[in-house]
Amino acid sequence: MKLIYYIILRITLALTLILTVWAVFFYVTMIDEVNDEVDDALEDYSETIIIRALAGEELPSETNGSNNQYYMTEVSKEYAENREDILYKDSMVYIKEKGETEPARILTTIFQDDEGRYHELTVSTPSIEKDDLKDAILVWIIFLYVALLLCIIIISVWVFYRNMHPLYVLLHWLDNYQTGKKNEPLNNNTQITEFRKLNDAAIRYAERTEQMFEQQKQFIGNASHEIQTPLAICRNRLEMLMEDELLSEKQLEELMKTHQTLEYITKLNKSLLLLTKIDNRQFTDIKQLKLNMLLKRYLQDYEEVYHYRNIKTSIEEQDVFNIMMNESLAVALLTNLLKNAFVHNVDRGHIRIVVSKNNITFRNTGVEHPLDKEHIFERFYQGAKKEGSTGLGLAIAASICRLQHLILRYYYEQGEHCFEISSI
Repeated sequence: MKLIYYIILRITLALTLILTVWAVFFYVTMIDEVNDEVDDALEDYSETIIIRALAGEELPSETNGSNNQYYMTEVSKEYAENREDILYKDSMVYIKEKGETEPARILTTIFQDDEGRYHELTVSTPSIEKDDLKDAILVWIIFLYVALLLCIIIISVWVFYRNMHPLYVLLHWLDNYQTGKKNEPLNNNTQITEFRKLNDAAIRYAERTEQMFEQQKQFIGNASHEIQTPLAICRNRLEMLMEDELLSEKQLEELMKTHQTLEYITKLNKSLLLLTKIDNRQFTDIKQLKLNMLLKRYLQDYEEVYHYRNIKTSIEEQDVFNIMMNESLAVALLTNLLKNAFVHNVDRGHIRIVVSKNNITFRNTGVEHPLDKEHIFERFYQGAKKEGSTGLGLAIAASICRLQHLILRYYYEQGEHCFEISSI
């Protein structure tokens, strides 16, 4: 997950929780305030009636223009002592003027007159307006809640992008940076101390990488020269010794084994050097290639080498596979897959190569069971040891495909081992 999405998610969750608690608290507080105002009005109304009743004055009409109404009844002493002095509740009351029942806020209180008698006074006021006010408060709270949440998130994202812009510039520069090539200098001016330090560290490590890359290239060149030369000398001396007519058959056989071992070491050294060069991205010269033509050119060579095995080969060209690639790598990729198809084939088997616009598939006979998909492209892995094989052919092919952003996959289908190269 990207940093911006991670931050937005956390901000959203935190703000949602905080604003929800705030909205609930605010709504409850406002409703409580509304009820207090209504209850205060009912208390004033009830006090007016009680004062007039105790003073013997004429009581107001049981209803008034605001639809407030009251009624008073005499109660026993026991009833009065068992009831609370003031009781509030929400209920339905009948409005005589309208001839209908409406929700109302009701206050019930007990008082005693001068003669010691107890009276229960009930006053009520319609709560329709109060309900409308509650609904209005709820709607506005929800609106403000959503608007505030969105505004905070948008402002947070804008501030994040503004402040993290130097980081994105640095990441873009690192994504485009290629060791061993001429790269654009890092132009990332910022006033933020941490980002300046990060820029300096990235530049230092890039310079160090370039130095190590040059050292590795030099080492590879020196190693190739220094190792191949003594190997070639040893092979030549062995070949000269093998021409000596005084050698016994057993001595000649031992020299042949030694010569084969040196041949194997030479191949192994070349393969490891090639792998190292691929990993270090030393093949920088690229051009437009037609893999069909390269494939047919080198297929003829392998057919001559493995003619004694009577392996039938065929190419089905459905289209031309064009690619921008280093020619040496393209040759290494195709020849390693061709050699793999011949070496791990069976006598009188076949190799079918299918070329389309976006992929090349090598299909060959071989052992009558699928190979290990998990390890087949690992270095030095050999499912069945074959003479002359270093165990690096498929590893080299896989490394080249990774470097060129190609996909190399293996599957077993209709008794054939299939290696498919496809463009992404």
